[in-house]
Amino acid sequence: MKRRNFLTGSAAAGAAAAAAAAFPAPAISQGVMEWRMVTSWPKGLPGLGTGAQRCAESIEKLTEGKIKVKVYAGGELVPALGCFDAVSDGTAELGHDASYYHLGKSPGCAFFCTVPFGMLPHEMNAWMYWGDGQALWDELYAGFNLKAMPAGNTGTQMAGWFRKPIKSVADLKGLKMRIPGQGGIVMGKLGVTNVLLPGGEIFTNLQSGNIDATEWVGPYNDLSMGFYQVAKYYYWPGFHEPGPTLELMINKEKWDGLTPFLQAAIQAAAAQENVNMLAEFDARSGPALQELIQKHEVKLERMPRDVLEAQGAAAGELMEEMLASSDPMVSKITSSFLKARWELAQWTRISSQGFANARLLPFKFPRG
Repeated sequence: MKRRNFLTGSAAAGAAAAAAAAFPAPAISQGVMEWRMVTSWPKGLPGLGTGAQRCAESIEKLTEGKIKVKVYAGGELVPALGCFDAVSDGTAELGHDASYYHLGKSPGCAFFCTVPFGMLPHEMNAWMYWGDGQALWDELYAGFNLKAMPAGNTGTQMAGWFRKPIKSVADLKGLKMRIPGQGGIVMGKLGVTNVLLPGGEIFTNLQSGNIDATEWVGPYNDLSMGFYQVAKYYYWPGFHEPGPTLELMINKEKWDGLTPFLQAAIQAAAAQENVNMLAEFDARSGPALQELIQKHEVKLERMPRDVLEAQGAAAGELMEEMLASSDPMVSKITSSFLKARWELAQWTRISSQGFANARLLPFKFPRG
């Protein structure tokens, strides 16, 4: 199987001329803004690429056609990992990617996507929508001329694809792995060399041996990317991305120029996709996993306990470093995130986690 493709007077006249320069003539006659959305995703990629397209369509629908959005796959208009700069400088009005791609801008960016041994999707939503998350995100991104909000989630991810089995921490040393964000920093503490690659370049690098392992998302996406053709060991759980929230970025000058109605419409479109994408990944990942195992003979393996404990210790060390950051914004974000993580985990432990454990007890129950 191959990888699957994804405004009467002179003053008024001057204002009209300025507006006409900003938009194509057909759009002006209809009072329509034509915006571009750059993404980090390969063209047509299920879940991520199609989710960005869905979000764009929802923006057009909820703004009653006042904003039309053309979506560009990674590399079509700007490099796949160049969305942050493109939206910040106005090359594009919108961007859809993962905030942890931008640690070079601020280490604080990672917390609005996912943190190793951090929070699950529902916990991330609690922090974002009912905690300090969105306000802190706004504060951080304002310095980059950006406004961002949650616009998707893939759910807890897999640990990744490995060409060789991982039996102990020693097997990680010297490994070349594609793993972005804080997960890559944690693995680096354990001797792994992190190779940052956009999604569209992972397969060829894994195939050629330039990397020994990669994480991407989970069965639904990974099946379409074809990783099983060149790596047979598929490890879980994904310690590095327990609740990966994707971002919709908007150029802040453009955002501030919108009416409250249009701002609310964009927020609604993003929130809708935040729910929809997670539901899609939850619905599709189970069947995809079975196909990987049964049809493609992928070896599903649980990461050894000593490896998970070493990853956890390294992640804890990283969080201590973030708390002690010389950048007060990074320290502020880290403190809020960790406080929310601890509080939310106390409830998750006896609610959803407790139930999930009980559901595994050996009693008879029909499959349907």
